[in-house]
Amino acid sequence: MDSELFEQRTDLTQLSDAVLAVRQQIKKIIVGQDAMVKMIITALLADGHVLLEGVPGVAKTLTAKLTARCLDVGFSRIQFTPDLMPSDVLGTPVFNPKEGTFDFKRGPLFSNVVLIDEINRAPAKTQSALFEAMEERQITIDGKTYPLQPPFMVIATQNPIEQEGTYRLPEAQLDRFLFKIVVPYPSEAEEMEILQKFHRMGNTNVLASITPVLKTEQIATIRQEVKSLIIDEKLLEFISKLVHQTRNHKSIYLGASPRASLAIMNASKALAAINGRDFVTPEDILEVTSPVLRHRIILSPDKEMEGTSEDAVIQQIIDTMDIPR
Repeated sequence: MDSELFEQRTDLTQLSDAVLAVRQQIKKIIVGQDAMVKMIITALLADGHVLLEGVPGVAKTLTAKLTARCLDVGFSRIQFTPDLMPSDVLGTPVFNPKEGTFDFKRGPLFSNVVLIDEINRAPAKTQSALFEAMEERQITIDGKTYPLQPPFMVIATQNPIEQEGTYRLPEAQLDRFLFKIVVPYPSEAEEMEILQKFHRMGNTNVLASITPVLKTEQIATIRQEVKSLIIDEKLLEFISKLVHQTRNHKSIYLGASPRASLAIMNASKALAAINGRDFVTPEDILEVTSPVLRHRIILSPDKEMEGTSEDAVIQQIIDTMDIPR
């Protein structure tokens, strides 16, 4: 597909300025991890949730807190533990003796950006408390529904190595995350820069140096702009075929659902906007495919035994397809 056939039809100046401002704020503290930061911003613009997976100490939680700090919105953090109950997350009715009634005391999920640390530490009962909130942006308690105020974004972290005392996330919950971002170790040069930066900062409060640069109304406007971006019919067909291939591949036991197709489309629009274009290219789609699909497919038992990764199988599928130009 020849991108020169398109001319810029949407003014993305406000959006580009906002993305640049968020990136600059995060870069004040975070060294490297550009792919993680880019995908978190992409998810924010696409109105999606993010699952960050990596060993302890690679700045997963810090990046999530910095992202929330860049936005002039509410923020809450929930530490998931094996004894955490759904009411600890959603809230609970509390008796008001003066009125003789029960008042609903809202839990930490009633916020805009919600950081869930070590999400795989809590049992299925608590995990299920997130289902309605993540998909429908509302919470139902005792038959009464409470809408969550936009923007609502869950950023969850998990450690892939330490499995003692953890619970596998239900497939239905994994499917509600737009991206699963695998956070690598920094390079040796980046690690040196981290040491130098934090040495210079001394006793400075890390979060205090971050200035909010995006308000609620701006986020809503930007999200509307992203939805209106152009995507060619050939690219929609490519996304459809790509996701369909995951349901018929010999290495995959469970393929991706139509929610994955929508996720690729919405994420590629957001990525196109971040890259300063009002139309989607095949490169946008390919860049978001692995983060969208890696947690939505289950490999066949023999491939899991061989140690094959989801990303490797996704790449195999892409290699067999004709990419539209």
